[in-house]
Amino acid sequence: MGLSTSACLAIDAGNTKTDVAVVDVGGAVLGRGRGGGFHPQAMGVKAAVDALGVPVGTALAEAGAAAGQPVAHVSACLANADLPREENELTAALTERGWGRSTYVANDTFAILRAGLPDDGSVRHGVAVVCGAGVNCAGQDGEGATHRFLALGRLSGDFGGGGGLAAEAVWFAARAEDGRGEATRLARELPWHYGLTSMHALIEALHLGDLPRRRMHEITPILFETASAGDAVARALVERQADELVSMIEVSLTRLGLLETATPVFLGGSVAAARHPLLHDHLTHELARRAPQATPQVVTAPPVLGSALLGLDEIGAPPQAHARLRSQYE
Repeated sequence: MGLSTSACLAIDAGNTKTDVAVVDVGGAVLGRGRGGGFHPQAMGVKAAVDALGVPVGTALAEAGAAAGQPVAHVSACLANADLPREENELTAALTERGWGRSTYVANDTFAILRAGLPDDGSVRHGVAVVCGAGVNCAGQDGEGATHRFLALGRLSGDFGGGGGLAAEAVWFAARAEDGRGEATRLARELPWHYGLTSMHALIEALHLGDLPRRRMHEITPILFETASAGDAVARALVERQADELVSMIEVSLTRLGLLETATPVFLGGSVAAARHPLLHDHLTHELARRAPQATPQVVTAPPVLGSALLGLDEIGAPPQAHARLRSQYE
């Protein structure tokens, strides 16, 4: 019989993985797909969208779509869609694929925001902060205004995320070992994790490619473990990450005129959503001090839920459809 023409295609493409879902107007998930990270700046837009085509094809096939049959709407929340120009380029590239009769592209932070907001429209304003491989923050005032950061890493003034924290941990550990910096257990724990005996050996392995740089993501959990064990350097890094996230939230609330308004703040991403006690407790304490009207909430549902909810909003799905969709992810 083929796929209903009222279905939507939801895409959440993050730095490390991509999730795709085909959802009908009643909120049922008809097909799913999973792919790798989305990096249009490194690969080029065409190659990155080509890579998206693999999980999209899997999801559409599972949903029973006929070859070339478009869905009603494509809702794509994408990492590295940080500037209006990038969103426009990606919208054009996805539209060209013919996956849907209409296409909406936004930064993946908006998927966290939509996943956190209620479906009945009772609250339309909020801020989402994401701390996963990188960091980002976006908010909306419920009247059509939004606020976001460039979120281009150190180039745009950002600090942290899993990748940034790993690099900082290596920097402090290297200086501790060679005598330029403060002593820290990171100088021992990091090389030991990789079966090496010194930071010198670890840095050499990373520099020469004997140890792939992609394995640096394994450092972040070690940083949190070392911080929890009382190491002052590691603890300071974790607390700085919390302070940076609070700063982003406070700025978004201020720019949107919401600092004095009761506002939900949604915490997403693998680092923020893990509720590491040091990070989470410091973040909530500082947020209560600097933005007392903000209410932090951890969003643990997959971000593709937010993309799919945006899709249901667009195609005018009934309220029960949103509830049915959430029941399949939350």
